Amino acid sequence: MTAWLLEHAWLGDDPESVVPLVRVEVEDGRFTRVEPGGSGDGAVHLPGLTLPGLANTHSHVFHRALRGRTAHGSGTFWTWREQMYDVAQRLTPDSLFALARATYREMVATGVTAVGEFHYVHHRPDGSAYEKDGVPSHAMEQAVVAAAAEAGITLTLLDTCYLAGGVGQPLAPEQARFGDGDADGWRRRVDALAETLPADVVLGAAIHSVRAVPREAVALVAQWAAEHRAPLHVHLSEQQAENDDALAAWGRTPTQVLADAGALGPRTTVVHATHLSDDDIATIGAAACTLSLCPTTERDLADGIGPARALVDAGVLLTLGSDSHAVIDLWEEARAAEMHERLRTGRRGHWTPGALLGALTGAGHASLGRDAGRIAVGLPADLVTLDLRTPRTAGSGPSAATAVHAATAADVAFVMTAGEVRVPLTDAGRHGALVGAELGEAIAAVVAP
Repeated sequence: MTAWLLEHAWLGDDPESVVPLVRVEVEDGRFTRVEPGGSGDGAVHLPGLTLPGLANTHSHVFHRALRGRTAHGSGTFWTWREQMYDVAQRLTPDSLFALARATYREMVATGVTAVGEFHYVHHRPDGSAYEKDGVPSHAMEQAVVAAAAEAGITLTLLDTCYLAGGVGQPLAPEQARFGDGDADGWRRRVDALAETLPADVVLGAAIHSVRAVPREAVALVAQWAAEHRAPLHVHLSEQQAENDDALAAWGRTPTQVLADAGALGPRTTVVHATHLSDDDIATIGAAACTLSLCPTTERDLADGIGPARALVDAGVLLTLGSDSHAVIDLWEEARAAEMHERLRTGRRGHWTPGALLGALTGAGHASLGRDAGRIAVGLPADLVTLDLRTPRTAGSGPSAATAVHAATAADVAFVMTAGEVRVPLTDAGRHGALVGAELGEAIAAVVAP
């Protein structure tokens, strides 16, 4: 058993309040005692503002190699995608492991303790399966799992069905390694994969998009998720072109296609949801879905500003992700959710700071199929502490508003996942330097010279 005295803690019971001097005790990776006003006897003192560990609900880990390399000249999401395919073609199980481990370590250093990996690089570049002794080895999936374990981040592996190059189009050669032939092939591979995963990995399903998964296959993936009571994530209406293609082919919006297939429900997280009609918003809200908003990627790719507040008002749960990792800083994602809505409407104050912290913590973990994201007895002992003395946070005080509207990833001073200290209180700077060196080596191995 270890004990910690949190100088200031956001417990989430009153989302807008911070509690001073909270004693927490941890055993076997879980909180066994949470006592406001508790004694500091025998406890390690954690100065600053401590919160539950954050959940990153949308990650394409290999996209981290693109940071700073796709910002030259002009273009759109579609031209950016060609550069992404180039990196995807270069990945091997070993290089994916190295890149994923370094990127997950970067996440942990920013306070992220759980991640949803929207994973679709399943096979060799020519589409053939990785095998060992004639048996599928799931080498790319195992690389991600091993990387998360070494980085100390809890993984929800959202195994992605990706079958088409567009509505009614076959996969392009650069997409061959994403596909499983058909939905039955995807299901057989995922069922076999499930038998190889450690107990602490949550296996979920993902529908890449209605562009990449035919309508009949959407229903089969949704059925698998329902049978396994697993998280189901889907890219939805990230680009207007997706809506145009769906309407031209079926006379239905992507949201309506998902609803027709039974793919919308309380375990479904829609990602982006940028270009929606009023009817789409009502449909998603009535299904009690979750939204994974990724503001730094959505602006980096010129996707647009989606109707996040309208979705929440309709009954959707808000969470946040870093997606392409143009930035890994969930504090910024939360701040951007509010700031983008201000730009869209000309008004301030669409979410309280406590509501945004709830999106980063409890709601995010629930989207990933985990009961976590609160400092409460019996839950995983995930903690992140913000330094309140930095140039960004000094003078702001220990409050939910400081966490959302002042702090950045650079202010994270301590991280614990499942009771294990990943970023020691006095070692955050050295930890960051080591992660930076590791990232540099991993990225050099997968980008064009």
